[in-house]
Amino acid sequence: HSATHLLHAALRQLLGKHVEQKGSLVDENKLRFDFSHGQGLDGASVRDVEVLVNEKIRGNFEISSNVMAYDAAIESGAVALFGEKYGDEVRVLSMSEFSTELCGGTHASRTGDIGVFKIVSESGVASGVRRIEAVTGDIAIEHLTQLDRRISQLSTLLKSNESDLEQKVEQIISRNRSLEKETQELKHKLSGKSGQDLKENAVTVNEVTVVSEILDGANIDALRVACDDLKSRFTDAVIVLGSVEGDNIKLIAGVSKSLTKVLKAGELVNFVAEQVGGKGGGRPDMAQAGGTNIEKLPEALSSVLAWVENKTT
Repeated sequence: HSATHLLHAALRQLLGKHVEQKGSLVDENKLRFDFSHGQGLDGASVRDVEVLVNEKIRGNFEISSNVMAYDAAIESGAVALFGEKYGDEVRVLSMSEFSTELCGGTHASRTGDIGVFKIVSESGVASGVRRIEAVTGDIAIEHLTQLDRRISQLSTLLKSNESDLEQKVEQIISRNRSLEKETQELKHKLSGKSGQDLKENAVTVNEVTVVSEILDGANIDALRVACDDLKSRFTDAVIVLGSVEGDNIKLIAGVSKSLTKVLKAGELVNFVAEQVGGKGGGRPDMAQAGGTNIEKLPEALSSVLAWVENKTT
């Protein structure tokens, strides 16, 4: 409850005097505070509120209460809750000069008794009304411990030092955007090629449509998207796509699920990869591989027709 008063005062100091309490809930595990404000708080603003509240907690100020006339309390600068009905006499609760409110609730003796204050969420609940949920004391420490554990787990997962975690995530986001762009570009490229070269070059072997092509400049993710796109264009199809990235060959093979009892994508892609000095494998309907003998790639892709014919005869 005492932390709620500090939070209210911090919001008024940092956001403006327009901030008014619109509702609150205090229990043994957390506090919830609704207040008037026209927009959400960004991460920096939330941290500023936390820092200010914890600064007042560390100050270990005495929490004092005095009973006085309502008018005198308001004149002294005490904050009254909007819409609340008060009698002629009210209880004024003060925490140094930082917070002075009318309140009849139970409070700590000093602000230091609160221990630690941590905001766990900030959200909107109605037009012009925001909500902050926070924890204090031992529960706040446990919350911080869990956050530290999650950061450690993320660092392990992303193979990054905790101090470099933000930079690592930014790199992943940037890489993902690049992949999305490359994929879209390849889709456009494939769309044009599918309507012309790829469909024209598709060969039917024992009622199986076979496409084996080189897509210059495509990475493995783009090849996978292209393979799925081509598989969707034919009923019973075997697709093998290759590309060259630097000194390495990327291969992807796809087989319509209706054919996977006889034709396995993993076996097929490995068959092609072995011819270019590599190996691979995967699921019956989708598999990938790599290689290094770039000169052999066209010949290796040409051998797909014979492989399909042999398997389906």
